Amino acid sequence: MERVAQVIRVRPERIDEYRALHRDVPEAVLDTMRRCHIANYSIHLLGDRLFSYFEYHGDDLRADVARMAADEATQEWWKLTDPCQEPVEEAGPDGWWTPMEQVFLMK
Repeated sequence: MERVAQVIRVRPERIDEYRALHRDVPEAVLDTMRRCHIANYSIHLLGDRLFSYFEYHGDDLRADVARMAADEATQEWWKLTDPCQEPVEEAGPDGWWTPMEQVFLMK
């Protein structure tokens, strides 16, 4: 199992919209995430930063993320959520959700 933590900004004027969208995530989107071996997915908000965490239980995260991105329901969902977001400075020119370094894990 791989733990994945990521960060992105939420546009301050769209925080309420982003919260409202996530009160009713389409089941088809959630099912796709499950089929792509993603579990325990959560998103947290602090100021204008969103932090996401999930556990990946597959063998090829890159392939499963590509499979998820090809899903029609997920594409429609992202059309709603992406305008609420903007990359953090650390993302680089082509970044979106930016991976975070794990510096501690309690076992």
